[in-house]
Amino acid sequence: MQSTPEGRAPSSRPVLVSIGVLAWNEADVIRKTLDSILRQSIFAELSRRGQRCELVCVANGCTDATARIAAEVLDAAAREHPAREALVARALELPERGKLNAWNVFVHQRSTPEAELLVLMDGDILLHGEGTLWSLCQALLEHPEASISTDEPIKDLALKAKKTLFDRVSLATSAMSRGGAQVSGQLYCIRAAVARNIWLPAGLPACEDGFIKALVCTDFLSRDTDVRRVVRAPGAAHVFESYATVLDVLRNQKRQMIGQTALHVLDVHLRRLSPAERERMAETLREMDRADPRWLKRLIGEHVRGIRHFWELFPNLLGYRFQRLMKLPGPKKVAYLPAALAGFLVTLVSSAMAYRFLVQGNTDFWPDTKSPNLSKIAAARG
Repeated sequence: MQSTPEGRAPSSRPVLVSIGVLAWNEADVIRKTLDSILRQSIFAELSRRGQRCELVCVANGCTDATARIAAEVLDAAAREHPAREALVARALELPERGKLNAWNVFVHQRSTPEAELLVLMDGDILLHGEGTLWSLCQALLEHPEASISTDEPIKDLALKAKKTLFDRVSLATSAMSRGGAQVSGQLYCIRAAVARNIWLPAGLPACEDGFIKALVCTDFLSRDTDVRRVVRAPGAAHVFESYATVLDVLRNQKRQMIGQTALHVLDVHLRRLSPAERERMAETLREMDRADPRWLKRLIGEHVRGIRHFWELFPNLLGYRFQRLMKLPGPKKVAYLPAALAGFLVTLVSSAMAYRFLVQGNTDFWPDTKSPNLSKIAAARG
């Protein structure tokens, strides 16, 4: 067995962080995503500290070569990575499709129990800068009051030399929502003990990041929101491919409206639980799923049938964009007003689409999107 510079065998090194890359049909980009991870400085840093990092690609319900490609990349990394003594890498293939199930399996079953920190990320993003992962971990190590660290999501549009009007409006709309540390489901780091008290319930629409943040910032709904529970990691960022057409934007916002509706329903329902049930939230939600896998869909259906208009899906649906606008400094209010108006129009249309979808008894909506430009971005970055 190969010895480390410190004289310790690789297997004796403790695992500080476990990284779960959740991927569904990402054969075109998964190699680039994993390459951007393997170039990170975290492995050399952990090697110096006598620790290790676990890297698991969780391919869920894939019908393409995602799992095979991930296994090839990670097997090679285990043999050839410059800091391989600090790396445990493997691919995991799940037969069931779905990010929620992949998250639950990784967090509760397949991440090493000794890990102090868990990094969750999508399989179609590129890490920006070699220090992103270590910055995410260090932010939690240096801020004991925080439970989640986040980075800056960068739209691929921001890297274009010549931007269209659509690009500028899209970037301005995103800039308006960057108040404080926002949790993006694409990439974040969370304390393992906190994550393992969370179970993503069956039927939860694509809003797992909002659900996780709500639980974390309220200490599992036991107190008022404490924004200190989420911290922004300095210098950490990732690049993702944004939606390129108006129809894609509307579909994504429809998904967001469905998710926000589910979060509202969950908040009302879970606050009725006893303090003991909320304290062991993961076990409580897992038991609810076992007793009735459709319990959340049923609650969402009851909520939708109890309202008359699409703007009643969740509180402040019509006003949240303008509230963000009003928080900006004076000159920026004027500069970002067109983006706020465009965003408001998108909200009107997408929430009406979401209401119609939910009234029909549906909750599962995840547009099948691809990221063909990420390979080009990766090539341009060398």
